[in-house]
Amino acid sequence: MWDRPQLVIWVANLLYALATLALLYTVLFVVVHMPIFPFRQIEVVGDLNHVTRQQVEYIVRNELKGNFFTLDLNQARLAFEKLPWARSVNVRRRWPDRLEVTLEEHVALARWGNVALVNTKGELFEAASDAKLPVFAGPSGSEMEIARRYAQFVQVLQPTGLKPRQVFLTPRLAWQLKLDNGLTVEIGREHVEERLARFASVYKQSLEPLGNRIQAVDLRYPNGFAVRVPGMTKTAELRRAA
Repeated sequence: MWDRPQLVIWVANLLYALATLALLYTVLFVVVHMPIFPFRQIEVVGDLNHVTRQQVEYIVRNELKGNFFTLDLNQARLAFEKLPWARSVNVRRRWPDRLEVTLEEHVALARWGNVALVNTKGELFEAASDAKLPVFAGPSGSEMEIARRYAQFVQVLQPTGLKPRQVFLTPRLAWQLKLDNGLTVEIGREHVEERLARFASVYKQSLEPLGNRIQAVDLRYPNGFAVRVPGMTKTAELRRAA
């Protein structure tokens, strides 16, 4: 090798280049990790009704580690996603010293039993709320279908002036409603929207005059429905003309 000067020069130049790169990397690493590039502004963007300033400040103090260059954006996103009302989070650096956090909150639609909340997209989440919300219950994984049906039920019941306060989907996939006037409505598994529409079309004329005397309505009949009134020995059946 030593009798080949061009090769020796080439190797020497390569070693010098590698040493220079290592030195530059070390200097850059030290500079980047020096406390001279701190975030001077952390901006949380979104329509926020539940996430508080105190919660954000806690995350900033305890979860965000590093400066403009060294902060792990994925870890920062995960930290904000721990907030109970946070549905989705996006974190971006904004030169020279700003961190922008775009946060979408859950919008609560209902309670899932007494264990969680359901948002308007039919997703479960755990958070505290004192809002007056309807209650959903059903088999595991059915929350999206119940949320979808709930929107239909509200629309179909508009002529009655009533709203569902409880929506149940049984293990056999039959639907039951508890309305805000206390009335229980058994819908069953089939022709769900059609049956409820039939009930809504006659409620004002046939059932509302009875007031609170009606306990339950069973819509699982082909051309009508049954009404249960406390104190009656038999169930009255209302039928529409064919």
